[in-house]
Amino acid sequence: MLENISASHTFTKDGVYYFVRRVPTALRRHYTSSRISYSLRTRSASIAASRAIRASAQLDEYWYHLRCRDTELPGKHMLRSGAVPIGPEPISSPGVTNGYMTLSECVGVYLRLKGKGKGTTFHRAAERSCGYVIDVCGDRPISEYKKTDANTFRDALIDRGMAGSSIVRIFGTVRSVINFAASEKGLDITNPFGKVYFDRTAGVKDRQPVPLDAIRIVQENCYLADDEMRWLVSLVADTGMRLAEAAGLASDDIVEGAEGRYFVRIQPHPWRRLKTPGSAREIPLVGSAFWAAQRIKAKQGGSRFAFPRYNKTNTTNANAASAALNKWLKTYVPDGATMHSFRHSMRDRLRAVECPADIVDQIGGWQTDGVGHGYGTGYPIPILRKWLVAVA
Repeated sequence: MLENISASHTFTKDGVYYFVRRVPTALRRHYTSSRISYSLRTRSASIAASRAIRASAQLDEYWYHLRCRDTELPGKHMLRSGAVPIGPEPISSPGVTNGYMTLSECVGVYLRLKGKGKGTTFHRAAERSCGYVIDVCGDRPISEYKKTDANTFRDALIDRGMAGSSIVRIFGTVRSVINFAASEKGLDITNPFGKVYFDRTAGVKDRQPVPLDAIRIVQENCYLADDEMRWLVSLVADTGMRLAEAAGLASDDIVEGAEGRYFVRIQPHPWRRLKTPGSAREIPLVGSAFWAAQRIKAKQGGSRFAFPRYNKTNTTNANAASAALNKWLKTYVPDGATMHSFRHSMRDRLRAVECPADIVDQIGGWQTDGVGHGYGTGYPIPILRKWLVAVA
């Protein structure tokens, strides 16, 4: 939602300035959307105004060239037979300089081609990571970035207090964007954002599993509260599902099998994608997860979603679920433990009953190494149930 309209072609959202410009009707066939909108990555009105003016001027210039290219050549009807009309030199979109794309143009190519079918997280990661580079080093042709720029960028991320794991992800995304765009356009460059040294463990905190006694306390309090949020906690606690997987379940994904036993079918949906293809699986529901399935079936019968609270738009709001549930959990779990910690706990709980590693991987949707593990359909539900009963 647009709010707090200020400088020309800008608006603010949560205090951050965004650029917005409608594409002229005559030129919309060149675009996938009728509006250009992106973050200016600043909370300063003066900086936002400067960046917006620059972006608007670039667009005006580019749109002028597009209109010239689309216009019929004057006097074309007077050319001698067989003459070849010489049109304007081929142009590319703003950001292409001396045959090389700028980083912002690389992001566009990367998302247009490789981003098809990917979720918003994939798109945001590319835009955010390369946006950091642009803020620090400028939006330049990718052939002009040097090793010193990459080192300066690294130092800027460290100064922001980012953990080593976050810096790894950002550099990995920037490298991927540049490599992909350069390969796609046939550009021969050396990516300066490769082989940059930094401490990958700096500021990284190990995720702690929730101790078994704390899990029991959490489950008891879920039974007492008996509401949608606590059903979600209970479902995750005794399955080890990722929170987004559980929050995005359709009601029909919770299936009642023989003898009143339930299992959950984790599969991709338009509103919630899965992290990896191997994340699609079926998990028997026992313990608190079985209780949650019963409550969902009894109370959410008319809803398309198992958890409507977190599916009010066209995308599952897993971030809202995480924030609310982690806040509630603090009272019952050790410091540093979160909803994701139940996933770590499930792995430890299965180890404790000597569950075979490939069964553990199938329950959690983890990748099992080895070519042979890609064959067949995996263990049947009764085998999985036996091991989950042992831990629940």
